[in-house]
This record gives sequence, C-alpha cells and structure tokens, in this order.
Amino acid sequence: MSPSQANPDRPAPIRVLVVEDDPVAADAHRMYVERVPGFTVVGSARTRGDAQRQLERTPADLLLLDLYLPDGHGLQLVRGLRAAGHTTDVIAVTSARDLAVVREGVSLGVVQYVLKPFTFATLRDRLLRYAEFRASVGEASGQDEVDRALAALRAPQPAELPKGLTPATLQAVTDTLRAAESGISATATAEAVGISRITARRYLEHLVDAGRAARAPQYGQVGRPELVYRWLSTQ
Repeated sequence: MSPSQANPDRPAPIRVLVVEDDPVAADAHRMYVERVPGFTVVGSARTRGDAQRQLERTPADLLLLDLYLPDGHGLQLVRGLRAAGHTTDVIAVTSARDLAVVREGVSLGVVQYVLKPFTFATLRDRLLRYAEFRASVGEASGQDEVDRALAALRAPQPAELPKGLTPATLQAVTDTLRAAESGISATATAEAVGISRITARRYLEHLVDAGRAARAPQYGQVGRPELVYRWLSTQ
C-alpha cells in the first residue's frame, strides 16, 4: 500500500523536475529537494530538449530550472511549454542578475528566483513558501486573503533594522526558523547560522517583535526552561 493510500488525507507530494546541465549541481539540487518534506524529484534533465521529452512522459508540478542550458535559454523552454498548454510552475535557479530577464520570467509564470551560489536553507525556504502558496485553494474571503496567498512567495523585507542587525544574517535566521516546523531555540539557531547564541536571540526577538514569530518556554529538562521560537506561517 502506498503512503497516499495509507493516508488519503495527506496531500500528494509536489513533483519536481530538476533542469540543470552541470551534473554536480544537478545532483546537489536533487538532494536538496528530496530533503524538503512534501517534495519529490521525478527526474533530472540536462538540456531544453531533454526537459521537454521528460515532461511528455512524466508530469511535474514544478521545474527547478537553470536559465543557461547548452541548447538555449531556460526561458525559451518555459515559453514553449506555455505555448503547448503546460501550466507547470517554475523556480529559476541561476546566476543571471539581469532584471529584464527577471521581468520576462515573471510574465511567463516564474514564481521564484534563487541566485547561485545558494545554500540548502535558501532553497528550502523558497520551496516551503511555494508549497504554502500552492496550498491556497478555494475562494478568497477578501483582499487580505489574496494578499496573504501572494505574500507566501515573497521573502520578508523589513524597512529598517535595529542597530547591529544586518539583512543577510536576518535572512539566514529567518530561513532557519521557517524550516524548523517544531520550533527552534536560540542555541540551535546559532549553530545552524554560525553566529553566537546572544546574536541569534537578538534576531529571533526582532522577528517576534515584528509579528513574524512567536516564542514559548520549553519544559521537561533540568534547570530553567529554554525559549523555543516558531515561525508564524500566516504572516
């Protein structure tokens, strides 16, 4: 009996086709995707033509797409898929920083851009955001609900940070916090990001103050209870 048959209420995993011509990078991307709950890799393609052939044989919900392929630009692949009626979503994984390319990708339905080089935490965050967006179904009750669904795809962009905090470290802490489904302590966050526990707690407390996270004491251990932080997915 398959997992979906054993638990019919569990949503089917999101099927991902990795399109990347570098074999080392392709293997890394496949490994990254398979480590994220709710996602499964259905194939790996090295060229536009290979990707098209694989999509004809095996449906995919999401392309993890490198834009520079041996037989043409990745957006040419997306343009051809749209012309053929394919509605597969796309996350572009690229070193391209040309905003004209970004705008064209958005017009073709690219839902996320991940700039190379990137860490597992960065890709995991984008995949979890995509899954949250994809889970939005039914009819919206109003503008707020539509805004929340679209906001799931966007990384938080604080207008101003307290003195001593940097956007890059805040993003790293945010990625780590979002990925910790059962919550995470300042100590564990510090180890994951590579900063001190005191610094990690400052960033976590900033996210709490901004309404993006919640904290609660965790009991059951000897000594004082440790604070555990959790991401508020509705934000």
